[in-house]
Amino acid sequence: MNKTEQKRVGFVSLGCPKALVDSERILTQLKTDGYDIVPTYENADVVVVNTCGFIDSAKQESLEAIGEAISENGRVIVTGCMGKGDDANTIKKLHPKVLNVSGPAAYEEVVGAVHQWAPQSQDYKPFIDLVPPQGIKLTPRHYAYLKISEGCNHRCSFCIIPDMRGDLVSRPIGDVMDEAERLVRAGVRELLVISQDTSAYGVDTQYRTGFWNGRPLKTRMQELCEVLGELGVWVRLHYVYPYPHVDKLIPLMAEGKILPYLDVPLQHGSPAILKQMQRPAAAEKALKRIETWRDICPDITLRSTFIVGFPGETEDDFEILLDFVRAAQLDRVGCFRYSPVKGARANLLAGHVAEEIKQERWDRFMALQQQISAAKLQNKIGKTIEILIDETDASGAVGRSSADAPEIDGKVYLPGVNGLSPGDLVEAEVTATDEYDLWVG
Repeated sequence: MNKTEQKRVGFVSLGCPKALVDSERILTQLKTDGYDIVPTYENADVVVVNTCGFIDSAKQESLEAIGEAISENGRVIVTGCMGKGDDANTIKKLHPKVLNVSGPAAYEEVVGAVHQWAPQSQDYKPFIDLVPPQGIKLTPRHYAYLKISEGCNHRCSFCIIPDMRGDLVSRPIGDVMDEAERLVRAGVRELLVISQDTSAYGVDTQYRTGFWNGRPLKTRMQELCEVLGELGVWVRLHYVYPYPHVDKLIPLMAEGKILPYLDVPLQHGSPAILKQMQRPAAAEKALKRIETWRDICPDITLRSTFIVGFPGETEDDFEILLDFVRAAQLDRVGCFRYSPVKGARANLLAGHVAEEIKQERWDRFMALQQQISAAKLQNKIGKTIEILIDETDASGAVGRSSADAPEIDGKVYLPGVNGLSPGDLVEAEVTATDEYDLWVG
């Protein structure tokens, strides 16, 4: 096909890493079908917007992105978490010029819409699930997100993800490992394992046996981590609920087979609020589990997220949360002020908290966690750590330690260090810290 015959697609990807993986798969299919992917509106025959619908602010950002694409290009296809249910109707009402609207992970429908509205001059190839180097990856070359399942079986009262993405559907372990292996061969040095509930991997298949390189493997979290640990790259686990079987992963971290890092969505410390949230784990059990993990792997880094100002949260509940944070001594923490999401059952709960109280509690929470994080980083001064380099320029390099996931955690600064490239692994002694970042020299 001549270049002049190729149709061009612009793409806007919003939302979480799971949505980013969806974008990579759509773009890879479009590339396979002969489309050029372009970075500007004016050069595109059609623009795809992959939306986020998790909270109202994300929905507003998505609607604004759709409006901008319509204004700048005029031919817009919408997909993602806002492309389902009432949100899809909202999109069509606010932006009637949109050509097609589809939900999350609707790869075939999105690609079909592109073919309809920007048809190629010849028949396109059948679907091929490529990963780099043949496919398109939206992260830097040296790290990649590895999505192992779609959907979620939990029914947390503040969340509508099951409504958008459905119940848990685990990918066959052989497919996951084939993708992981190809990514590593393409130069990836860090695999970030993601899903809505990573520790539930395989539950829906009753841990069906699959095959990778002729080896029988159960579709289960422990077996997956064991074989990922054989690939010789960093393996980082996200969205891991603190189920009892997670304890079996910690020895793999202590042995250096996967990174000593767990992203555990705890959300609150008050039993009353956790019950209102309909969360699957109790705070006191989480603290005991954290203690067990640290006994097995003292160097483990624990990250979590919390919500303040949830409906019904009293000052006593909030103080219980602060006590939980003091006891847990987590390394990395994110905190959100509760925001109503259309369709979430939490909207119907009594005792909604005033915005000024949410803000005041958020400020107190973050001040406490900042003290904890700063003290933990201070303890790293004088220690030698391994660093994965992310960026380099004339002034030095910037990377991350095993304690730092990209985009959400801290960084390691290497001022005056030259001759490195993104993806390099180096060791250096920590010489200074602040509340979030490290410096070596």
